[in-house]
Parts: sequence; C-alpha cells; structure tokens
Amino acid sequence: MLEIELPIDINHNSLDQNSRESNQATSLGEGACYSDLLVEYLNQINVKKVFGVPGGAIEPFFDAVARQSHARQIDMVIARHEAGAAFMADGYAREVHSLGVCCATTGPGATNLITGVASAYADNIPMLVITAQTALPKFGKQALQDSSSTAIDTVGMLRYCTKFNTLISHPDQFEHALISAIMAANTAPRGPAHLSVPSDIFNTPLVEKPIVRSHALRQHLVTSDPASQDKLRQELLAANRVVILLGDNCYQASKQIIQFAETFNIPVISGPMGKRWIDERHPLYCGVFGFSGHDQARKLVMDQQYDLLLAVGTRLSELGTNGWTPSILNNKLIHIDSISQYFNQSSMARLHVLGPLPQLFAKLTTQLQGKERVDRWWECDTRTETGLLNQAEMDLARSSDLPLKPQRLFHYLGETLPEQTRIFIDAGNAWAWATHYMLRSDDQGYYRIAMGYGSMGWAIGSSVGSAIANPNAPHLCITGDGSYLMSGQEITVAQQQGVPLVMIILNDSALGMVKHGQRLGGAEPIGFALPVIDYAAMASSMGIQSIGIDSFDALDKLDFSALFSRSGPTLIDVKIDPEEEPPMGERIKGLASSK
Repeated sequence: MLEIELPIDINHNSLDQNSRESNQATSLGEGACYSDLLVEYLNQINVKKVFGVPGGAIEPFFDAVARQSHARQIDMVIARHEAGAAFMADGYAREVHSLGVCCATTGPGATNLITGVASAYADNIPMLVITAQTALPKFGKQALQDSSSTAIDTVGMLRYCTKFNTLISHPDQFEHALISAIMAANTAPRGPAHLSVPSDIFNTPLVEKPIVRSHALRQHLVTSDPASQDKLRQELLAANRVVILLGDNCYQASKQIIQFAETFNIPVISGPMGKRWIDERHPLYCGVFGFSGHDQARKLVMDQQYDLLLAVGTRLSELGTNGWTPSILNNKLIHIDSISQYFNQSSMARLHVLGPLPQLFAKLTTQLQGKERVDRWWECDTRTETGLLNQAEMDLARSSDLPLKPQRLFHYLGETLPEQTRIFIDAGNAWAWATHYMLRSDDQGYYRIAMGYGSMGWAIGSSVGSAIANPNAPHLCITGDGSYLMSGQEITVAQQQGVPLVMIILNDSALGMVKHGQRLGGAEPIGFALPVIDYAAMASSMGIQSIGIDSFDALDKLDFSALFSRSGPTLIDVKIDPEEEPPMGERIKGLASSK
C-alpha cells in the first residue's frame, strides 16, 4: 500500500523563502493579455529570472515582463544562444531548488533550445520551457519560421525530452495547460515541461479577470511504501556486512545517510555524480565506483565480500555502475529511492524500497539501535595517508613538472576552494580529472556535474544561471577548450549581469576526451586537434578580466576569495599537459566491448 507524504523542508533554500507565504489570491488588472497571465503565474511561484533570446513571435511575452508594476519581480536574462538559455535555466533551478524558466521564439529559436532541454530531462531538472509559435491563421502558409505541425514541427521535436508538451491552440486552453506544465515539471521524477504558444494567443485579451492561486503548484508530493521499508529493516538486521552506494538523487538526505553509516560502521562508495553528497575525506568513504573511480571502491565491490549493497538515490546508469557490471547488479542489491521509475534498472535486485530518503534513513537509525555495530571488515590496503589516491596518483597530484599536470590542478582546487563554492564540471576530460582527483569535504551537493546527457557547454551556461540566481555564493566553472569554443560567449552574460563567476579553461589545444579515447581504444587518431588560442587575450578583448596560468607557481598565486568578490567574471586560461592520460580506461573498455 502506498502512502502520500510531504518531504521535510522542501523549500529550505534561502532564495526560496517567499514561496512559504500563505495561499493569497492575486488578480490581474484591466487590459491584461494571456502573456500577462503567464507572468503572473511565474511571479506567484517565485520565479525571479527567465532566460531566453528575443524574437518576433516571442515578443508578446517579453512585453508582458516589461509591463510588470514598478515593484518588478521577474528579470529577463538574455543568452547568446538558446541552448545557453536552457543551460542557464538548468543552473538556476539547481541553485534555488525550484523551477527554472527559459524561452525562445519560433523555428530555429525553439530547435536551438532542444539540447539544453534534453540535458535537463536526463538529469531530472524542473524547467518550464516557453516557445512561441506561428500565429494560428498562418499555420501551413509558409510563414517565416513556421514551426507548426504542418511545417517544422517543434512540438513534435520536443515530445521526447519533456514531461509535458503541448501546443495551445485556443485561449481557453492557456491557463489549464500552464498549470499542468508547472505541476508536471515539479512532480517526481522532475523535468522540463514545454508550452508552445502562438503569438496571437499571447496577445489575446483576457475576457475575465482570473484569480491566480499557486499553493498547489508549490507542493512536492512523495510516495512511500511502508511494507518495503519494513522488509529493509529485516534484511539489515540479518546482514553483517553492508555497503552503501550513493547516487545523485540523495538531495537533503546526506546527513541522515552518513549518520546511519557511522552508527553501524558501514563503508560508503558513490557514483561519479553521487560523490557530491558526502565528505570525500570521511573515514568511511571508499571513493567513486564507475567512471574514473578509485581503486578502493572498485576493490570493495569486485571482491563481493558484502552481504548487502544499498544503492541509494541512483539510476544505476552506465557510468555509475562500470558498464552495468554484474558485481553490482545482482541479488545482493537493495535499491532505495524516492522515485519508483528508477527501479526499472534493477529488476534483479533483492528488494526495492520506496520513500523519502531523509525520513527513511533517520527512521532506520532509530529502529536498528539494538543491532551490534560491526567491526571494520573491508580491506583498505590501497588507502594510504594520502587518502583515496594511491602513491603513484599522489605523486602526480603533487608534481611541479611542466607543462602543468591536470592531476595537480584538480587536486589543488579540491583542497583550496572555499567550502561553499558551487563547482560546475563540463563534459570531457574535466569529468575524469574532477571525479578522481578533486576531493571535497562538501556534502551539500555544491559539486555539480551533468552526466545524464553529457552535453558539452552545459557547465558554462549552467554556472552562469546559478551565479545569477545567487551572486553572493562563490561559483567556479571548469570547462575544456573545445566546449569553450562551442559556448564560451555565454561568459559575456555573466559580464553583463555583473556576477563574479570564475571560469577555468583546460587549454590543451585538443578535444581531449576524443584524443585520449582514440589512443586508449586503439582507434585512428582523427578529428581531435584544435588551434592554439590565447583564451585570456580573447576574454580581455571583451573587457573580461583574464589570467593566464602555465605553472603551479602561477596557480598558487591565485586569490580565489578576491576573484569571487568581484563585480564581474574572471576567465583563467590554464595550459595543461596535453599528454597526461585521464583515468577513464574502464570507460574505454566498455566502449570496446559494445562494438
């Protein structure tokens, strides 16, 4: 039997305090159009920023934002590309733990959004996607940028990367569709919802003055299965050797999970995305299993000496399971999550447990208090005084050789950056270096990486959106030179908004993951070379503060506290050793086995 309950402290973030107010009705003024109704709803659910690119058909929405009263609440943030706008909405949503909003005009504006929307869909980021549509009387008449169902069907294109997706073909549909989209975006598993609005409907006057009530739109309901939770308690009472595997969906539960692990002396490992929910220097943490993981975590899993493996808040993806290895996916697995859809990856599991993770683990700790605390049973011969890195890895992490070793760069950043730093890791070699060498004490999820869809350039736009949401928190984006050449102009949005984002470019004049992947996999060396570019000079030409780094001594002189206190972004061009092989051999083996 399933029960419905509210998760604890669902709006804990300080930026979202206004969403706690009572359900107060607000009416629109005379002459309001449906575009004004959309803005009113966004105001009611406490949206502060909308990210987009203007255009003819979306102009009525921009006009409605501009028509807000003198106590304006919503600001338009103009991206340089619509995919960047979607990435910014993604980053905004991650920072405020609420809905991100992006918009685009018809035709190419909508199609440019798709990669950013797909990335949010893969990572369960709540987002409202507004695209303009050709005016209804112009459907199928070869109008400019016609994206109706009889032309380039953008609604059809977005169907497979959204939770809710519709064309509003009559004004009477508008409010119901809007409410449905917001609720779909915020219902677990969360994700993007898309509304395609013809420009003439945006401009249609409201016949009545609707009353907007938003209380229900802010509720996040969680399903719970007490029977499976009771079976979990029984399994734990009978087991002596237990391992916990943390995934990305452990939001708000890290404290309770670690308290549970400490109480019963249980080793903890994580996937590459789940490592953001634990202090990586905690004595019970044995490192990352899967892509670019650590020897100790791999040994703990592969030796199979445990009785139960509790996979918590994980989708058990390829990168988080070392290519779905049977060492994890077997009858020793108990899959625990607040989202039942994730269980489709673990049909072989001994038990599926559904419930809100913070309450579930707090309850388990109390219920199992009489259980004997086990001695440390797992081997730790690969863990030295250096922590999760073995001696050879630590030598590279301390190397002062030139060119600058990426191992040293990432290890240094892990030790140096302020604890509250929001760290965004872009797709590419940065994934591997950060997963293995950037070890943080943060357990609040400030380490952010989007491995669901793996979009290059995601970290650039997402870090900009997050920094705009909370400019008082330190923000760092680490991206490659390939990603920067794709999406780097979005740094000018941070400049225009005056936010102190620090962006590090790993400059090795190559698409590094392609280059090293070809070498490790024995493929032909082709297509990875990039031109030699001075990115610091490029940024300076745009009026952005820039710093060139080519040695550890230069890196060590950086004053991150000062950079995070500026009124604008800083670009750091770091020339790294292009020949250092990233720790992704297991991933290459997986690709080879799939041929």
